[in-house]
Amino acid sequence: TVIAASLDLHGNIPVELTNLTDILVAYRTAPHVDVEETRLKAARLLVKCLKRGIETTQAIVKPPLLLPGEYFVTLTEPAASLMRELDVIDRVQDILISSLLVGCAWTDTPYSTPSVIVVAEKRGRERALEESKRLALEIWKRRKEFKPDVEYGEPDEILDNALKQRVKPIVISDSGDNVTAGAGGDIPLMLEKLLERDIKRALVAGIYDEEAVENCKEAGINSEVKLSIGGKVDRVNGYPLQVKGRVLALTEKEVLLRVKGVDVIVAAERRAYTELKDYERLNVRPQDYEIVVVKVGYLFSDIRNLAAKAYMALTPGFTTLKIENLPYKNVIRPIYPLDKDFTWHP
Repeated sequence: TVIAASLDLHGNIPVELTNLTDILVAYRTAPHVDVEETRLKAARLLVKCLKRGIETTQAIVKPPLLLPGEYFVTLTEPAASLMRELDVIDRVQDILISSLLVGCAWTDTPYSTPSVIVVAEKRGRERALEESKRLALEIWKRRKEFKPDVEYGEPDEILDNALKQRVKPIVISDSGDNVTAGAGGDIPLMLEKLLERDIKRALVAGIYDEEAVENCKEAGINSEVKLSIGGKVDRVNGYPLQVKGRVLALTEKEVLLRVKGVDVIVAAERRAYTELKDYERLNVRPQDYEIVVVKVGYLFSDIRNLAAKAYMALTPGFTTLKIENLPYKNVIRPIYPLDKDFTWHP
């Protein structure tokens, strides 16, 4: 039996998984544009090993650091050059394929670290281990270089900077409440700050609140409503925000609400508005707004291409980029950046 699997590069990989499988292959892009390609790589390697009777071995090395995905966009450094090293490793004799997984920093497990995995023919075991150690050490050496790929800062600072721009739309990532990384998606902080500043032509996409959606559906399109939005899922970082608004559009599980000058998509499901088709359901054109706030981390291609300028707000939440503030209990120690004064060698 040969077992092959394709993996998201944000996966946290226990060492045991390499003993339970024969071929692990991870995406090489973030944002992910090589999902199908990676599946095909894994499938083709599986067929090759079956046809030729190749026995594989997998080496895995895990440098001790917590690395948010927002610091590892593969079109920018240092992620880009680290990913290029995989092509170098793949050309080494007896090596079949290599992978670098950044991991998920917001998961509190003993294996929440990056992983370098090298799959080789059995006779290439030592080479696989040598190459995985080499790349893991390079990640470790460059640990202080990782940062967001766009300008970032505190929410108020980001809004101040956004308002000075003369281009539109300005897209702001509400990074602490990033639903693509597991956050609740119902912290209304950025909406509240937009309303406090009396900003017009802004869009918040979106806030998760089933109850608010039901209330809007009962009221109907063009109705004026009083609602409590947010703070129902993440009760640690979130809170309910009282708003008055008008229902502009409805779908089965979404509502477009206008509160003063701010349009808010409220959804009955946790949902990331990463593609233009996500907005079309409500006939919303994000390019028509001056400021668009999205509950993601790094921007996916549709919104990235749309943005005249992008910012990342270091907002609170379960996916905060200030990971030193999170109450980890199960990660290995020492681990960077929770611990800084230690050395590591694979």
